[in-house]
Amino acid sequence: MIAATDQNLAMSASREREVEFERLLEQHGGIIRKVAYGYSRNATDRLDLMQEIALQLWRAFPRYSPERPFSTWMYRIALNVAISFLRKNRLGRETVEFDETKHEPRDASHPSPELEERIALLRQMIAQCQPLDRALLLLYLDECSYREIAAVLGLTETNVATKLSRLKERFRQEATTRT
Repeated sequence: MIAATDQNLAMSASREREVEFERLLEQHGGIIRKVAYGYSRNATDRLDLMQEIALQLWRAFPRYSPERPFSTWMYRIALNVAISFLRKNRLGRETVEFDETKHEPRDASHPSPELEERIALLRQMIAQCQPLDRALLLLYLDECSYREIAAVLGLTETNVATKLSRLKERFRQEATTRT
């Protein structure tokens, strides 16, 4: 009787853990999609990467501490998985193509042709960045604070500020030469 009760408690705790994971994944699922779009070449790779990220998040979930923001923890794992995925699947390529036709805008309105051109240029420049710089830009464009970016990437806030400043300057120069 006691063993059955212990087993029921264990099953209940396991189910609660699954429900909590599903809730957090639903709430922060956009992170997985953003990372997958930034680190994959095509729709098939994107789906594979999203599944791999979700699997690794589930495996690591028992070590997640609710005292830390879930989004920070999730970004860290998602970016690590994406960088490993990129290395494993690179096959001698130096850059990852970003299929902008598959990327959906945040709202239903259509940006001006000039804005679309600038967005395409930005995506192209991001796709040519090294994985760490790409992660840094992804987090910055997602409006994460320097503190959050530092926590996700294992850098100091000062290092984040310096790297972002250099990347912005490089992008400005590159955009100026292309237009």
